[in-house]
Amino acid sequence: MEFIIVTGQSGAGKSHAIHCLEDLGYYAIDNMPPRLIRELIGLLQNALCGIDKVAFVADIRGGAFFDDLKESLDYLENEGIEYKVMFLEASDRALIRRYKETRRAHPLSADGLIQEGIAKERDRLAAIRERATFVIDTTNLKAAALNQEIKRLLLSDQETESFSLSIQSFGFKNGIPTEADWVLDVRFLPNPFYLSSMKKLTGRSKRVSEYVLKAPEAELFTQSVTELMLQLIPGYIREGKYHLMVAIGCTGGRHRSVAIAERIANLLEEQGKNAAVSHRDL
Repeated sequence: MEFIIVTGQSGAGKSHAIHCLEDLGYYAIDNMPPRLIRELIGLLQNALCGIDKVAFVADIRGGAFFDDLKESLDYLENEGIEYKVMFLEASDRALIRRYKETRRAHPLSADGLIQEGIAKERDRLAAIRERATFVIDTTNLKAAALNQEIKRLLLSDQETESFSLSIQSFGFKNGIPTEADWVLDVRFLPNPFYLSSMKKLTGRSKRVSEYVLKAPEAELFTQSVTELMLQLIPGYIREGKYHLMVAIGCTGGRHRSVAIAERIANLLEEQGKNAAVSHRDL
């Protein structure tokens, strides 16, 4: 029997994750007291109902019951039952925004201060996060993207195959993407903006792309960044991170950064990696 325990921060998307797991064939339970794991295993085994995949959400909504989760994980290990811990988190800014949009109170903010509740919860979840099989940062993930991420993590035979890479172009004049893991600057390259024949085009144009990429530094940059990303994937996986977002910036985010982002994404795909490219300022 395989167990997936979905846990993490309030507002990070756990309810959506459990619905996704249910769609993948898991017997899903929301807000389950961890202490009931033993009874659930006995019930499923004795019922001979053919259920071999179970997923449940356990979080601080359970109050004192949540503190039993560590003992329950130890029990699963001792019984030789396979389990994974899927830990969902998001930035404070994203969580605060989500709570304000839903007008809900944070479970640990008795005085109504959301930021205070988030800080208490992070501290309380720290030990469980260390035992997580997957850590998913949902700060910049919409529902469809979260579904895709979960499916990648669970359905792939190889961990490195499930690691996803996002390449995003942007313009520094419009601010740095807050969700980026890496921020790289390509303003050292020749700028097509100053050429009347290319000013109104974008980095997706073949003419602009060829102009940007013909610079010797462009090839050095794209090859070096791609190689570094590939070399560091195993390290990210060891730390429980399965998604890397690299932001490529130029002045306006329309020419150089777009062409370079497209080139790096193509190089990654040639290496068999999941690489999604987007252009924030087009």
